[in-house]
Amino acid sequence: MARVKGAIMSRKRRKKVLKSAKGYWGAKSKHFKMAKQAVMKSGNYAFVGRKQRKRDFRSLWITRISAAVKPYGINYSRFMHGLKLAGIDLNRKMLSELAVSDKEAFAVIVEKAKAAL
Repeated sequence: MARVKGAIMSRKRRKKVLKSAKGYWGAKSKHFKMAKQAVMKSGNYAFVGRKQRKRDFRSLWITRISAAVKPYGINYSRFMHGLKLAGIDLNRKMLSELAVSDKEAFAVIVEKAKAAL
């Protein structure tokens, strides 16, 4: 039986890594060993970043809602509790969008939440 050499797969693997490292500075985009390390690390950063983005957006929405309910004489936690008691089931993303874009509708929601408290 003929001996199988791994040249084709090795080249394919190396090309894939070097293609991913395109645009990296210096030897990280040219040398396979350094490119492999850089690609692995950037993949880890990307994975963590996808989780952090969710956290960052949630805190942004909470800050927006908090700032929007201040003029109505209520704080964020009381407002959210009032929504729950009133049976209004809107997520924070939609509430922050209403607070920014449709102030009249948001005012109605705040009044309902205050009445439920």
